[in-house]
Amino acid sequence: MPEIAYLFERFPSFGQTFCYREVAELERQGTKVHVHSIRRPVDEPKQDWDRELVGRVHYLPEESALVREVDRALRDGKVSPAAREAIEKWGRQTDFLRLYQAVYVGMRLRRDGLTRLHAHFAGMAARTAYWIDRFFGIPYSFTAHANDIFAPWDFAISLAKLIQNAAAAVTVSDYSAGLLKERFPESAGKIHRVYNGVDPAQFHPADFGSGVPAIVSIGRLIEKKGFADLIEACRLLKPRGRPFACEIIGEGPLEGALRAQIAAAGLESCVKLAGPLTQSEIVSRLAFATIFALPCMREPGGGMDNLPTVIMEAMAAGLPVISTGLGGIPEMIEHEKNGELVPEHDPAAICAALERLIADPARARKFGDRGREMAREKFSIEANVKKLRTLLLP
Repeated sequence: MPEIAYLFERFPSFGQTFCYREVAELERQGTKVHVHSIRRPVDEPKQDWDRELVGRVHYLPEESALVREVDRALRDGKVSPAAREAIEKWGRQTDFLRLYQAVYVGMRLRRDGLTRLHAHFAGMAARTAYWIDRFFGIPYSFTAHANDIFAPWDFAISLAKLIQNAAAAVTVSDYSAGLLKERFPESAGKIHRVYNGVDPAQFHPADFGSGVPAIVSIGRLIEKKGFADLIEACRLLKPRGRPFACEIIGEGPLEGALRAQIAAAGLESCVKLAGPLTQSEIVSRLAFATIFALPCMREPGGGMDNLPTVIMEAMAAGLPVISTGLGGIPEMIEHEKNGELVPEHDPAAICAALERLIADPARARKFGDRGREMAREKFSIEANVKKLRTLLLP
């Protein structure tokens, strides 16, 4: 059985179910995954993860214990002189912990005979993987997603350096793959697009019942998800005489502001913040929904969504989707075929799209059927992980 190491900043994470699905599907396809996580999940909402898989995640020690253990390994000569020299030269400048984490993880990978490492996000985990390659000669690859491409932090080990030294750089949309190839043409040959995936069989087709039309949205309560615009669209929709209920599923720093916005608009009876839900609960909510809406927007610093997995989930559930044309979203939503793409930060356009779908259930169902077909054909996790395996295990 082939084996590979995975490195995450935090695993498993409620907001990164696509990472958990990828690991689980790799194992289902016959690859043993050794998962290392730099941080432990803290105060994460309850989720229905596989206990056996999560139970064997190796978590790194806290900072002080990690530094003591690595310093001891350096003194005892368990790390190459070149690695020791690099760590001494780096000292305590910014990001020094990545070098210590690299020694800690690298020694374990070497002990376990693992010869390939993959990291998620072009951030902390990928920078640690960079040093593991430098210190132990274990090639790495990584998957870049959204803000780590569109609004990367300025570190000495930059995005350019991560891609230049990686065996492969994966990203999740044609949009972001094209952007990276344009930005780093010398590394274009190692940049690959592999979509996140879902298992359509896990989602129940929406029944479009005769009750009050239900609008559902899912995501972390942060600016780029556009929830404030969705709430404003609901305020505009309410006086038009079409009953509806809107539920926003998730948690995050904007919860208080969004609750205040709902109250100020007098929408408490029809717009709810449901908090975080487990995957099985989300599957149930989607099955009884009418429309999925996620009006993504750019943040002032350039951050934005790329390929929100929740849109794939809604498509797998046979729901019409309303979103914006940012990042890779148009690779999921074919305008007026499986949903509608509206201008960014335009509550009036969101309201109009919602009203059209509520007023025409046949159109909504037609869009939903096309979305479910696309979820099977384009975003099957089985097919996309199979493609990923060819990059990770050449």
